[in-house]
Amino acid sequence: MNKHFQDIVLKATGASGMTSQELIQTLWSGYGEIVKVGLAGADPDTVVLKYIVLPAEANTDHPRGWNSKRSHARKIKSYDVEMHWYRDWSARCGELCRVPSCYATISDQHEHAIILEDLDEAGFPVRKTSLDKHGAKLCLAWLANFHATFLSEPPVGLWQTGTYWHLATRPDELASMEEGDLKQAAELIDQMLNECKYQTLVHGDAKVANFCFSRDGRHVAAVDFQYVGGGCGMKDVAYFLGSCLTEQECEKWEVELLEFYFEQLRSALGSMGKQTDWEALKAEWQDLFPVAWTDFSRFVQGWMPNHWKINAYTRRLATSVLSRE
Repeated sequence: MNKHFQDIVLKATGASGMTSQELIQTLWSGYGEIVKVGLAGADPDTVVLKYIVLPAEANTDHPRGWNSKRSHARKIKSYDVEMHWYRDWSARCGELCRVPSCYATISDQHEHAIILEDLDEAGFPVRKTSLDKHGAKLCLAWLANFHATFLSEPPVGLWQTGTYWHLATRPDELASMEEGDLKQAAELIDQMLNECKYQTLVHGDAKVANFCFSRDGRHVAAVDFQYVGGGCGMKDVAYFLGSCLTEQECEKWEVELLEFYFEQLRSALGSMGKQTDWEALKAEWQDLFPVAWTDFSRFVQGWMPNHWKINAYTRRLATSVLSRE
């Protein structure tokens, strides 16, 4: 980290110095790293620094051959979007859709940084790779409150269409798909989601790995907003459930979990005083749940056709969507 950035970290936090730097993880394709920084003479004692170094050109060394000028441009925009999110939007999230507080965002030619609250120290130190029904409901409540907060908001400074897999940014994966009904219907499926009446902001990468849990399992926060933008809330819900539940759990709990999400969404809209035609919103989004699931499976089938998420449950939902034509 260059001295200019170090000085900004100290200024943003009121610290007199840095006492430690601990690598949390490197960013995808070598675009930087996430570092836990210890601070002297400040409250908080630690912050998390998302430090982004943008290469001038794409790194084409990818195990599945997906790095390209297009993917490079997508990553660059994703970090710009995330900076906009933390600077201009994130403070609107309340305790029921908790996100880390942002101390500062910094840009300096090919280097960028986001200085964030350390969620571990704020009471969210637990990470999970799978969830039971209680854990799934906890995250669905987060998503419902997030979607309610930003219902009908134009995504200024964010992705016009949220999620990292939406069709406009994934022509290479579409081209790689085997010929068939799903490939032929890809544009129509994308259109159904993009043209739905009730739009909100979607997290865009709401997998279980991007949720941080309290030790008692009663509270949750979310991170990683590189693909936040406009869209139907079902895109987050479908992607989230597919990230944390088995095929059998999806089959068994689908109805209960969707009903729970909609109960939370209705409650959140009511507590926020947002006026909407609730029955119309629920009917539209319920109808789009299998569409959103199928949309993501379209991406997966082009990206990694032998992925475990392409299972009987996914195929059943896809069949139900494709039979509508």
